[in-house]
Amino acid sequence: MKAVVITSPGDPEVLQLQEVEEPEIKDDEVLIKTEAAALNRGDIYQRQGFYPPPEGASTFPGLECSGIIEAVGENVSRWKVGDKVCALLSGGGYAEKVAVPAGQVLPVPSGVSLSDAASLPEVACTVWSTVFTMSGLCPGETLLIHGGSSGIGTFAIQIAKFKGAKVFVTAGDERKLAFCNDLGADLCINYKTEDFVVRVKEETEGKGVDVILDCVGAAYLQRNLDCLNVDGRLFIIGSISGFIAELNIAAMFAKRLSIQAAALRTRSVEEKASIVKEVEKNVWPAIMSGKVKPVVPQRFPLGEAAEAHRLMESGNHIGKILLIA
Repeated sequence: MKAVVITSPGDPEVLQLQEVEEPEIKDDEVLIKTEAAALNRGDIYQRQGFYPPPEGASTFPGLECSGIIEAVGENVSRWKVGDKVCALLSGGGYAEKVAVPAGQVLPVPSGVSLSDAASLPEVACTVWSTVFTMSGLCPGETLLIHGGSSGIGTFAIQIAKFKGAKVFVTAGDERKLAFCNDLGADLCINYKTEDFVVRVKEETEGKGVDVILDCVGAAYLQRNLDCLNVDGRLFIIGSISGFIAELNIAAMFAKRLSIQAAALRTRSVEEKASIVKEVEKNVWPAIMSGKVKPVVPQRFPLGEAAEAHRLMESGNHIGKILLIA
């Protein structure tokens, strides 16, 4: 089969489409003939040499995919050959075939194309596990999403609105902000021209937001705490700006704030299966009802993975970028 190989750590051109051996499945795994894979920021970090796959995982990049099941392991009962599915992966999505634990597989939601389904597993599992399970966002509360036009952001806007929350977002240009507004965001802040802390305080009569989903990291840490409400929760899922920050913890005491951080890829197979199960129960109905939709403006052939990475790194995209196998 063909797969995108990271020939050495470096810039996008190190991604090369090569002939490789097909994966062998274990008793509790399925083999998916890939229709599409979606890009994630973790793919870029892996390509650069900063985010190695977990032990035993495929060395090819790709943290989510969609396709048709080609084979099932002896212990797999739910899935059968021919099923149309999408899956949360620890790696290996940038390939014509991928082996994945059966518990990380989801049915393609009705109303969603097989290729577009590749854009759903990683964002759905990330947003549900962080914003709802761990941060406990409730109906009537307010969520602030940094990077509202990203894959994570566009999904989080929709599912948070579906669940009855108010949604604020930040983004870097008016085109992206307009897109977030069309998705249902209640307040769209241009972080290049406005102070998001000031705007949040203005819109909430000084109270602040209840939950923040942050991909920026160090540079926003203190400012995030400054615009949280009493009992506010900050969840960090990325650190584009770096990992080291100085923090005045007085606000944490005064407002009973909490800070959490997590990566999905490094969780155990059992933890991922549990999250996938919760996503199918709580998120899939919103997608099948048409209230939450994939946002996939850009598609590239598998052999153009380097070009797809350049687009993601440029920051000029909205939503998810797909590689079509």
